[in-house]
Amino acid sequence: MIEKVQKTKMNENEFQTEQVMTIVGGHFIHDVYSAFLAPLLPLIIEKLSLTLTMAGSLGAFMQIPAILNPFIGHLADKFSVRYFVIFAPAITGTLMSWMGLAPNYYSLAILLIITGISVAVFHAPAPAMVGRLSGDRIGRGMSWFMAGGELGRTLGPIFAVWAVSTWGLSGIYRVSVLGWAASLILFWRLKDIPGSFQKTSSMRSVLPKINTLFFPLAWIMFFRNFMVVSMTTYLPTFMSMNGASLFLSGAALSILEFAGVGGALISGTLSDRLGRKTVLLFVASLSPLLMLAFLKVSGWVLILFLLLLGFTSLSTGPVFLALVQDHFPRNRAVGNGLFLSISFLLRSLAMVLVGMAGDRIGLQTTFLWSALISLIAIPGILWLPSNFDSEMT
Repeated sequence: MIEKVQKTKMNENEFQTEQVMTIVGGHFIHDVYSAFLAPLLPLIIEKLSLTLTMAGSLGAFMQIPAILNPFIGHLADKFSVRYFVIFAPAITGTLMSWMGLAPNYYSLAILLIITGISVAVFHAPAPAMVGRLSGDRIGRGMSWFMAGGELGRTLGPIFAVWAVSTWGLSGIYRVSVLGWAASLILFWRLKDIPGSFQKTSSMRSVLPKINTLFFPLAWIMFFRNFMVVSMTTYLPTFMSMNGASLFLSGAALSILEFAGVGGALISGTLSDRLGRKTVLLFVASLSPLLMLAFLKVSGWVLILFLLLLGFTSLSTGPVFLALVQDHFPRNRAVGNGLFLSISFLLRSLAMVLVGMAGDRIGLQTTFLWSALISLIAIPGILWLPSNFDSEMT
């Protein structure tokens, strides 16, 4: 074990492909399960007689534990992160597979809050771990990590719909076995990976970056979330309300997420070469226009715009994570935890607001306004710091 740790330290500046891909695989399996909620919402709405606002709040409940991310990140910077990453796929898989057993709205809300804790426990330390294993190719590492998640969210809706079609909503608990298998593989592959490769700096070093980095990021995410939430959380419901079958509604989300895999793979690597702000500006300008066009087309052309929308609107994650990793080399998990807390909480707010708007003015009009509002994110990109701070030296 000592030899493996010493080898890891020697390769700190190299991109460690096998270990990165192990975590990427865990992210893939984990997010297959975390993607169950959106495609099953039409059935859950019908079973529990929910309004769109109540349905949107279910996603928000799953995001609430994100407030724990900085604390989880602080622990991950001090101690080993591997057990956080190892067991989360099994726990998330089990809990999400139990959704069909929830007898009412409140029990489902509690289940999703507990699931959110498992999601937070995985997502706070895992990108930091990938960042440490990526050497000086952080953008590439974040692209691979996010692509794994996007691929999971691509296949998750199809997997969920298949499970429901096979066993019914109350019978999908059977698919949790895949999560436990993934955790066993992660344990075997990651048990000797150290928790941290270098000494962490004081938590006080994080505070000055609240204004310089996190305020612009929060601005960007808040306004972009209206469009992203509309297209991810509410797309199956939108399609279902427009006459699509459950399979077609889930397939639309999978098409969107599949394109997001390509966007995630490319965006981080491009940002290593072209700059983080350049990539973000391009995506933030183009994706709202594509969403407006999506609302005007029909038939097979919808597939083209779903692909373009997924490729652009879901490609910002690796760039955001790379920005945070750039500015927090000694507190990677803390920085990532703060970022995810802000991201998940703002996403929760957007879920509820979009759901409320959908109840009042309809999802078609809500999608239109969400696209327009997302353009307000552009000034926030211009406010992002251009250079790394002294912590990098």
